[in-house]
Amino acid sequence: MLELTSEEKEEILSETDRVLSKYEHPKPENLIPILQKIQDKLKYLPGPAMEKVAGSLDIPSVDVYEVATFYNQFRLYPPGETQFKVCMGTACYMVGGEIALDSFERRLEIKEGETTSDRKYGLERVACVGCCSMAPVVVENDRIEGHVTPTRVDGLLFSHEGSKTGEGEKPEEGESK
Repeated sequence: MLELTSEEKEEILSETDRVLSKYEHPKPENLIPILQKIQDKLKYLPGPAMEKVAGSLDIPSVDVYEVATFYNQFRLYPPGETQFKVCMGTACYMVGGEIALDSFERRLEIKEGETTSDRKYGLERVACVGCCSMAPVVVENDRIEGHVTPTRVDGLLFSHEGSKTGEGEKPEEGESK
């Protein structure tokens, strides 16, 4: 579970208040549109926002959570700086999509739908992305990676980590890069 800072909680509650203020008298039947608008603003549905919505609609928090977990359009974790989306369309699934997903989960130490505690990486299972000839496919942010095997998962993570450290630094005098 990701820990929220006091500033994040304040922003979450403020944004939730703004969304709720658009409804003169919020009713339980407004729940899904309210959650959609909150997610549009915050990029996910944090617990404090769902609790605030439940209080405003005078319904139990568990009912809000039930709706948020039933519909796969809703995220319960903030997206990572790098979001990995593993395709589980039929072609990808048949040639190893589940294995690629499992490799990401083990390597990142998170489950699908979660974000690493440092918020660098997020992991999602998605339906067909339309690149069946490249199966199994992973979408890294907006870049498509095809023929993803467990070794390729390690390579993607290694190259991504390497691209954020050390590049562009000047070597020390007498040192070569």
